[in-house]
Amino acid sequence: MAEPSDSTPKQPAPPVPLIGLALGGGMARGFAHIGVLKTLSRHGIRPGLVAGTSIGALVGGAYLAGKLDALEDWALSLNRRKIFRYLDFRVRSAGIIGGHRLNAVLDDHFGKMMIEDLPVPLVCIASDLVTGHEVWLRRGSLVDSMRASFALPGVFPPVDLNNRLLVDGALLNPVPVSPLHSYGAHMTIAVDLNADMIGKSRRPGTSYQSVLGFDVFNPEHVDPDDQKPFTGGLGRRIFNREPNAPSLFGVMVSALTIIQDRLTRSRLAGDPPDVHIRPRIGHIGMLEFERAREMIHEGELAAERALDEIHAAVNILIPPKQS
Repeated sequence: MAEPSDSTPKQPAPPVPLIGLALGGGMARGFAHIGVLKTLSRHGIRPGLVAGTSIGALVGGAYLAGKLDALEDWALSLNRRKIFRYLDFRVRSAGIIGGHRLNAVLDDHFGKMMIEDLPVPLVCIASDLVTGHEVWLRRGSLVDSMRASFALPGVFPPVDLNNRLLVDGALLNPVPVSPLHSYGAHMTIAVDLNADMIGKSRRPGTSYQSVLGFDVFNPEHVDPDDQKPFTGGLGRRIFNREPNAPSLFGVMVSALTIIQDRLTRSRLAGDPPDVHIRPRIGHIGMLEFERAREMIHEGELAAERALDEIHAAVNILIPPKQS
């Protein structure tokens, strides 16, 4: 089992959670989690424990903090130009994006909220960059824990938390079912954002999976004024590409997607959820944040397809007096 994230004295054990929900990593595809949660809430399915990796930690934290609607509004407001404003490139840094602008958004919405203040236990999954250990963040600053969980290596700098350098939890546990079992969930639901391999072939005219959905240096896709943050040496080396070939950034992100998918299959084979929700979003690039509406809708549809299975699992696995 992963080590506790700090040395805070143990608190009295909370009531045994009944339904555990694992929200997987997947960058922009994480907006599908919003749709899943909305559908589950409409049908009275509320988890007693949530574990999230990367974007799953962010959406899970927003959900438990009562800010899911605010996150949805922010996601739906994103367009290409707004996304570019969050890209604060750093030449001499452990990540190509400093993340300060995104951190400011998180601070505005969550402030100094602590994980312990949430009405339901939350576990944010991170990876220790030095030891390679999987770290389960269950106490402390909600914002810092979410940042550590989505600190994608090479993109965002590591987060120094509890005397550890932490990076994206998807490196070790892309769909975190194991914490749910460890903390006593009677029933587990997992939302896997990288399972739709067939969907990757739905975009015609390309021989590779596009992570952005557009060509940064194509004036038909991006206005020349909006290209300016990318025209420096670093931006051009990372995002420039040859015809019908991915960019350096595209190769890096696509490779991570493959690793996450294969690792997810391995982890879930040994620690399977009772219900496995797979939104059909493979055709959406990992950084196509501007397609939030479509991803939220696909998340709703995926949860609706799983409702019969969820209700059947509840009838079998949840004690009648506690359902």
